[in-house]
Amino acid sequence: MRRSAGESNREAGDVPAGMQLTNRPVVFYDASMTVPSLERFDIVVNTPAGRLNTVLDVPTGFVPITSIVPLTRRLGEEILKLEEHRSRETGHTVSCRMGCAACCRMLVPLSPPEAFSLVEYIEQLPTERREAIERNVTHTKAELAEHGLLDRLQAVANAERPIADEELEPINRAYYALRHPCPFLENEMCSIYEARPAACRELLVTSPAELCDNMVENPVKPVPVSVRIGTVLGLLWASISGSSPRLVPLPLALDWARQHRKAGMQQWTGSHLIDRMLDTMWRILSHEFERRGQPPMP
Repeated sequence: MRRSAGESNREAGDVPAGMQLTNRPVVFYDASMTVPSLERFDIVVNTPAGRLNTVLDVPTGFVPITSIVPLTRRLGEEILKLEEHRSRETGHTVSCRMGCAACCRMLVPLSPPEAFSLVEYIEQLPTERREAIERNVTHTKAELAEHGLLDRLQAVANAERPIADEELEPINRAYYALRHPCPFLENEMCSIYEARPAACRELLVTSPAELCDNMVENPVKPVPVSVRIGTVLGLLWASISGSSPRLVPLPLALDWARQHRKAGMQQWTGSHLIDRMLDTMWRILSHEFERRGQPPMP
C-alpha cells in the first residue's frame, strides 16, 4: 500500500530512543519520482561514531531478500566511514591499500541473504569467468577436505542453532593456519569486489600493513565497527524465514545458497524488509553504545 506524504510508517512511540528511523519521523512516498516502483526512506542513524543522514530508495511491491542487500551494505559502509573519520581525527589513518590481500586468507562469514546475492552475481557472469570461479571454489573445497576442515565448515553452515564464538574460534584459527587464499582472489585482487561480503568491507586496519601478514601474532589495530552488516542480515533472515540465525563460510556460500534456492526466492514487500532491517540494526547499535559506555545520541 502506498503512503502519501506525511503518513507515518509506525505507530506513535514505536521508534526506540537512540536511533531515529526517519528525520520527521515519517516515511514518505514521493509520487513525483521518475521510477514509480521505488519508495524513498529518509534515514537518520545515530551511531557511537556520530550521526548518519542518508536516503534509501527501496523497491515497492513484493521482492526477495536479495533486493535489499546492496542497500543494507551501503548503509553499513556509510556508518563505517564515520568510524574512519573518528580514527583520522585521533591520528590513526587506514593503512589498507589496493593489492594488499593478507586478510584474504581468513575465514569469511556470510549471512544467508549475502549468499543468495553472491549466487545471483556469479550466475550472471560470462561463462568463462563463471567457470573459472567455480573451479577455484572446487579447488578450495578439496584443499579444506584434505586438511579435515570441510566437514567442520559444513557443520557450521548447516547448524540448527547459533554457534558460539568460542566454538568457532578453533575453526577460524585452523583455517587461517592454512594461509589458503580466498577462492575469489585472483592475482591478489578480489574478483567479486562489487559483490564482496560485508565482513570484507568492514575489515580496515590503522596499524602498519606488514603486520597483517600474521594477524594472530601481531598487534593489528582494526577500525572499530559500530554494526556488522552480516549480523544484521543474518538476524533479519532468521526472523522473516523462521529459521535459526546462521553465518555461512564463504567457500561454501555457493553450495549453501543453491541448496536453499527455493527459500531465497520467497518475497516480502520492500518497505517491510527495510523496516525489519532497521529495527535489527537499532538493537545492535544499542548494545554497541552500551558496550562502549556511551549514552545514545539524542
